[in-house]
This record gives sequence, C-alpha cells and structure tokens, in this order.
Amino acid sequence: MTSSFESPATPAVGTPAPLSVSELNRRVRAQLEQGFPLLWVSGELSNVSQAASGHVYFTLKDAGAQVRCAMWRNRAQLLGWRPENGQRVEARALVTLFEARGEFQLNVEGLRRAGQGDLFRQFLQLKAKLEAEGLFESARKRPLPSFPRNIALVTSPQAAALRDVLTTLRRRAPHVRLTLYPTPVQGEGAGTRIAAALATACQGDHDLVMLCRGGGSIEDLWAFNEEVVARAIVASPLPVICGVGHETDFTIADFAADFRAPTPTAAAEMAAPDAVALSHRLDVLSDSLKAQFRRHIDDSAQQVDWLAARLKHPSERLARQRGELAALHSRLARAQAGTLANAHQRWQLQRHALLSQRPHTKPQNDRLDTLALRLQHAARRRLDAAGHRLDTLSTSLRQLDPAQVLARGYALVRDETGGIVRDAAQLSAGAALQLAFGRGEARATVDEIIPALPEQHSLL
Repeated sequence: MTSSFESPATPAVGTPAPLSVSELNRRVRAQLEQGFPLLWVSGELSNVSQAASGHVYFTLKDAGAQVRCAMWRNRAQLLGWRPENGQRVEARALVTLFEARGEFQLNVEGLRRAGQGDLFRQFLQLKAKLEAEGLFESARKRPLPSFPRNIALVTSPQAAALRDVLTTLRRRAPHVRLTLYPTPVQGEGAGTRIAAALATACQGDHDLVMLCRGGGSIEDLWAFNEEVVARAIVASPLPVICGVGHETDFTIADFAADFRAPTPTAAAEMAAPDAVALSHRLDVLSDSLKAQFRRHIDDSAQQVDWLAARLKHPSERLARQRGELAALHSRLARAQAGTLANAHQRWQLQRHALLSQRPHTKPQNDRLDTLALRLQHAARRRLDAAGHRLDTLSTSLRQLDPAQVLARGYALVRDETGGIVRDAAQLSAGAALQLAFGRGEARATVDEIIPALPEQHSLL
C-alpha cells in the first residue's frame, strides 16, 4: 500500500513566500501611518521619563486602555512646561509602530493640557476680531525712545520676571529711573487689574511702559489674552514693550504692544541701551571727530600756505621788474662795449692794411683819426642817450609804484570784498571801506554818494 506524504515545511505550489518579521513590521507601520493621519488624542500621563538625549517618553491612558508615546527633543523643547504623571493632556500625534520591538506607539508632535483647545479657539477668535479693527497695524505702533530716563514697570512684585528685569536694567542702564505699578498677572480679574495699572502708568512722567511676566501655561498667561488688556495697550500714549512668557509664547498683548520681546529679560535689553556700549561708542565717535578736526585743520593750513605762496605783494613785482631792467641795462652795456671793441678792431685792421699798402697816406690817416674820434663821440652820445632813457624809465616806474603814490598823499580805497574802488557809483551809503595810506590803514563808512559831473575828470 502506497500513500503520498507532504512535509509541512514545504510550501504548496503557488503559495507566496513568507515575510520576515522586519518586513511585516515595516508594512504594518506603513499601513498605520497612511490610515491614521495626525490626530488629537486625550488621556492621562503616566510613566513620564526624559532621556539624556532630550526625548520624552510616557504612557497615555484612560480607564480602559493605554498607549506608549514618544516626543522627540526638537518638539519637547518647545513645550514651555514640564509633563508630569497624572496630568490630563491632549496630544497631537502620528500613529506608528516601533519596528525594532513591534510595539504600537504614538509619535507626539504637540502636547497641551486638557481644556487648552477651547482657550486656543477663544484666543484665535479675539485675535481675528482685534486684527480686523486694525489694533495690530504696524503703522499705528510708536518707536521706542533712544535714551529713556524713566520707565514704568507693570507686573507683579512677586514675579520672578521682575527680578530679571531689575537685574538687567541695573547692569545695562543704572541711570534709568524705574517705577513699579503692581498688579496681579494671573487669576480671576487679573486682566482688568493689568489694564488699570497700564492706565495709571501712562499718567506718570515716563518715557515708556514695560509689561512683563514669566512663562507658564496658556491658563497662566490668559490674563494677557483678554480684550481689556489689548485695548488698554492700544490706548496708551506711551510706547509699550510686552515681555510675557518664553520665546515660544504668544499672547494678544504681544500683538497689540508697540514691541514684542521674547522674554522679560529681552524686554529690559530692548528698553534701554547698554551704558557701557554707549560709552565705548562715544569714545569711538570722539576719536573719529578729533581725527576729522585734525585733518581739516591740516588741510586748511596747507591751503593757506599754498595761497600765500601764490599771493605776490606789489613791491615784490616792482622789485622783480627792477631786476629785469638792471639785467637789460647790463646786457645793453655789454652789447655796446662789444660793438665798440669790434669796430675798433676792424678799424685797426683796416688801418694796418692801408698803411701796408700805401705807406704815404697821411691825409687818409688823419681822416681815419678824425673818423675814429667821431665814432667815439657818437658811441658816447649813444651811451649817454641810452642811460638817460634808462633813468627816465626808472623814474616813471618809481612814479607808478603804489607805495610812492600813497606817500604823496593819495589813499587806496577798497570795498568790503577787498576790491579797489575806482568810481563813487560803485558804493552805497553805509558801505564799509578800507583806506590804505602811505603809512597805516583806516576803516570808514560811506555817509553820502556825490555823483561825478560830466566835465569832472579824475585827479590822477
């Protein structure tokens, strides 16, 4: 008797190959992530732990079930509050599978305390309303004073943010006067109290107002999301800096304020410039200004020297012309002496030639002597005439010397601009004049202008 027997380990023909565990988990994970997009899940925190890497792990549970959750560091550091066991929360999460262990879990993108959803909706509704009214327009907002001397602080005296603000301002600007307007910053009625404190602060002699509070949950910061606070900020005649919460916290007061600071400490740094940095800046500007003044003085001195080198006094021009005349006289004398010497030399040569050719030419010799004598007399007369002309030119030149003219009793008249006055018509009554005499100068004022008659001529 024969029977057919098939081993269980041998797959039947046409049966798909088995999946590996890794492939199975990978497919399950893909199906989960595709089938469940980001969603909100509410529950209670338990088994909360934070790894050294910064990731936060916890279990989210309710009365009937629980699920493991992981929140990565880049998301956890934006929370602004610390998750603890027993807290009721709402998690915005992606459904997934931890493939290495085959464990179903949630990757949490955001976490808020239970009930924050309603508050956030109220926040968005009020923000949209006030924005539509134009309360958040940048054109409405006022610039901060560059150098405030009196700052109003609106916050709680017990707030840790107040100590941070005071420490920062004492370090950066110890000269600034600070006035505290105390008010509760959370709890029932805090919004109305904050608005009243803002109104009171605006009545004081301040340069700006700082509204500050430390970080907290949306419930803790809710007073700064109330409409009465936003309208009090907008109604303030003084610039308002809002430094509420942490860098990731945003409130209605932030949008209404003239300037929003990420933290109370940043608000203090924004309110007043660093005195040490200002002092250093002043030193730098002072050194730069001194250097510019020195360069300007040096350039001006060089310009004066250049102009002085170009400016020539009339006496210097006369001296130069006298030198040129003397040089011309010397050249003329040398030329005349050379001419006479050449003529005498030619005469000697001709005389010797004649004597050698005509030994008995006494009449011609006598005539030559006479001609030589006449030539000497003519040369002397020519020299005398040239010397007389030179003396005449020198006399005329001396007469043209302004100093000589002034010495004879005349005066040189200049107007306010330094120009020479040649005609009384150039002047007007009350004009200032500068008179130069042969010795000294004087200043005068024109009392009356007497027009020149048609037949009147210049005295010069």
